[in-house]
Amino acid sequence: MKFHKQQFEGVCLIEAEPIADNRGSFRRHFCQAAFQKIGLKIKIVQTNISENKKKHTLRGFHYQRPPHEEAKVLTCLNGVFYNVVVDLRPDSESYLKWMSIELKAEDNLSLYVPPGCANGCLTLEDSTTILYYMSKLYSSGASTGFRYNDPLFSVKWPAEPAVISEKDKGFENFDPHSI
Repeated sequence: MKFHKQQFEGVCLIEAEPIADNRGSFRRHFCQAAFQKIGLKIKIVQTNISENKKKHTLRGFHYQRPPHEEAKVLTCLNGVFYNVVVDLRPDSESYLKWMSIELKAEDNLSLYVPPGCANGCLTLEDSTTILYYMSKLYSSGASTGFRYNDPLFSVKWPAEPAVISEKDKGFENFDPHSI
């Protein structure tokens, strides 16, 4: 596995190194020791799969309030998605800034999102499947989010979302005093 640090402290793009032969390929997807070696301290306690039928399905922005902040490792298993990370860590140099990355199933890439960041994604193909490893259990009382088009962030999505859950539609704009 190769780790490529991104513009936000703690965000990493993880490149798998598949071994291929006549059977197909094999790749390591997660290794606690490899993560710890570069300073990413994550203990996986939950795994989620997001199956998205339609292109331009939006999920997010989601995060959990303290003390339930969670790290995430996201991987595209099928299709393509555009992922946006918003830094909500008040003492971070990138506080209230966002970064984006496109993840494709065939690229063998994963994205590590540290605790204290919100995450949102937009599928770019039908039948896009996303695997999430989580460092904290889901806590309904701590789970929250904000609007995908919040003017505070002015995220540049590659397309207008076509499918959005009622929950995500109902989010308010982000309130910096809510953390």
